[in-house]
Amino acid sequence: MPCELWDMFWLNRTLFNPIAKLAAECVKTLAKKKLVIPAIFIAMHSFGRDLKRNVHIHLSTTTGGLTPDGKWKNIFFHQNTLMKMWRYKIINLFRSAYKEGTLIISEKIKRRLNHTFTFNHFLNKLYNKNWIVHCSEASTDHKQNVSYLGRYIKRPAIAESKLRHYDGNEVTFNYLNHTSNKYQKYTLSVEQFIGKFVQHIPDKGFRLIRYFGILANRVRGKLLPIVYRLLGQTEKKEVNENKRRIVTTVTHATLMIKSFGVDPLTCILCGAQLIFSSIQPGLTKVSGLIDAHHRLALLHKI
Repeated sequence: MPCELWDMFWLNRTLFNPIAKLAAECVKTLAKKKLVIPAIFIAMHSFGRDLKRNVHIHLSTTTGGLTPDGKWKNIFFHQNTLMKMWRYKIINLFRSAYKEGTLIISEKIKRRLNHTFTFNHFLNKLYNKNWIVHCSEASTDHKQNVSYLGRYIKRPAIAESKLRHYDGNEVTFNYLNHTSNKYQKYTLSVEQFIGKFVQHIPDKGFRLIRYFGILANRVRGKLLPIVYRLLGQTEKKEVNENKRRIVTTVTHATLMIKSFGVDPLTCILCGAQLIFSSIQPGLTKVSGLIDAHHRLALLHKI
């Protein structure tokens, strides 16, 4: 959506909640005309690569879905049609809030308004623009699809791998500039960096990840078995002798190995496997931990 609307979400936090549903409705409406129910996964992000405010939706959907008679039917979506539907729904969201008298308008926009150029005129101007709605080509590489979706689950505003330098006063990180398509360095004071980072922490209880269509919680138990059958797949369920599903516990060490290829339970000096014994909170100050880590790092370097 246009950058003019980004700051408005921080002034009107309640507007964050409906936009995932609005995005899903665009796809569901087009699919309904083809008499199919698709599977939809949505991740909402409020940040750009340089930590600026940039409210946008990542939506993944199947290029097909279930028909009323329980069959699978392939469909496709037109990018320009989706753009027009998305544009209408977002503009209507702000227009409705304005009519209700609940919308807080940013000072930057207020300065542009007068008796001949009202807020409705401002929205009309945005409505006449082409919005950026990018549609990727459908992929049959399921491993790649899962990897792509996995990046958006609990994703922070900036990855640790982008951080390049910290000297106690300033933080430097790399980000991809979409205009030049090149990586650039961005340096901020500690206070500026923290301020830009924490503004993207969602409100307590807010769901950044949402599911619609076949994946919606109220119908997935009924529809997913049908999908597995149509696609010739079997749902993997680990059960015990009482035929109860086993929930596998994922440890921090397992996640570190899968994500970064680093086993935190391997000694950095001799390579021996470490055994977790216990946690004793409060016995060591942070400064002491940093000092110990620094000495270990020097030994490892030698």
